[in-house]
Amino acid sequence: MQILKGKTAIITGAGKGLGKAMSLALAAEGVHLGLIGRTAVDLELLREEISKGYPDVKVYTAQADVANYSAVQTAVASLMESLQTAHILINNAGILKVGAYLDLPVEEWEEVFRINVFGSYYMLRAVLPYMLNNGSGDIINISSTAGLKGSANLSAYGASKAAVSNMSEALMQEVRKKNIRVSTVFPSTISTSMTLQAGFTDGNAEKVLQPEDLANLVVHNLKLPQRAMVKDISLWSTNP
Repeated sequence: MQILKGKTAIITGAGKGLGKAMSLALAAEGVHLGLIGRTAVDLELLREEISKGYPDVKVYTAQADVANYSAVQTAVASLMESLQTAHILINNAGILKVGAYLDLPVEEWEEVFRINVFGSYYMLRAVLPYMLNNGSGDIINISSTAGLKGSANLSAYGASKAAVSNMSEALMQEVRKKNIRVSTVFPSTISTSMTLQAGFTDGNAEKVLQPEDLANLVVHNLKLPQRAMVKDISLWSTNP
């Protein structure tokens, strides 16, 4: 198993939910962090929490909307000035819109793709050169079981996550020979503010996956020997 201590990771959508849980889990392993999110207050609160709990971990933040390529370039450049390089990238930022084809406004459908798909693509464009320069790296793209098959009222979200999956697979094929591991994670419903607001549980949020479950999976995946790679993995609630 690999030791993660001393590595650097960039995480998008880091201020809350899955991003926050993964940030804390990696900090516990001694990974230095570059956190990107849209809400500066959330990022600062997380930075303070990590600095207090793990004082040896360096934490840097950058406020940015990943749907804006220029903002992504600026954020990554800012983080690289401090981190120097990136060993791990976790593309986690995403939004969920629920609605039938003719009910969901065109602007919202497009917004889902801008953040979920283009946001991941922009981050890959910005961070991949550092990994190629290192001669190694780990990329974790967070998709969803919603991207594995179509579901009523989830056309935008499901299609965007299917695109993330295909894009991730293509990148994996391109860079695996360069010692860069690309993994796609397909979680089912996880108890976050996003899914709870969408009514994705029966009211008992404890029955579905928790952010920490996904965070633990990601950490264990990153610890695999460099010769081993998990191409894709689905994480499901046992009895939702």
